[in-house]
Amino acid sequence: MRLSFALLPLSAAVLLSACGSAPKKPQPTPPPVVTTPVAQLAEANLAPASASIVSGRLVLKTESGGVHLTGLVGGLQPMQQAGFHIHERGDCSAVDASSAGNHFNPAGVAHGRAGSGKHHLGDIDNLQADAQGRANIDVHLKGVTLGGGAATDIAGRALVVHARADDYRSQPAGNAGVRIACGVIRVTR
Repeated sequence: MRLSFALLPLSAAVLLSACGSAPKKPQPTPPPVVTTPVAQLAEANLAPASASIVSGRLVLKTESGGVHLTGLVGGLQPMQQAGFHIHERGDCSAVDASSAGNHFNPAGVAHGRAGSGKHHLGDIDNLQADAQGRANIDVHLKGVTLGGGAATDIAGRALVVHARADDYRSQPAGNAGVRIACGVIRVTR
């Protein structure tokens, strides 16, 4: 009998260790990370602001290192140079387009000229109208994205035309004058 009592603690230890090696319950799978896809194409339809007749249609396309912007703006004065910028809010509801806010500037740097040192991501070269008051636009905007929600995302922001040429020096906005057209950048695909 003594032998059977001696085996009892050993048997209990074996049973307990077997319980500890039972298969673990599967852990729930974490939900997938959802990201907004980067858009390939967007458009902005410029409407007059500040009692101007300036309007236009612009197409934005994602390209390597940024976004390519093409289109036509009309209603400018013949041979006029006009400031042109991306603004922080996609709101053109104010008569003077002030609802679009300041230049798009996620890095908080000084205003300047695109491609020439530090500048707002919303700084674009001036428009140059022809003798009929039309400006053809064909420019690559470096460092911005179209969709996806990154700090550099310009989808849902506004493109604004100003009455005077941007001097690329004056702070905070280049002394480009009143806003004469505004359009929201809307993703199409």
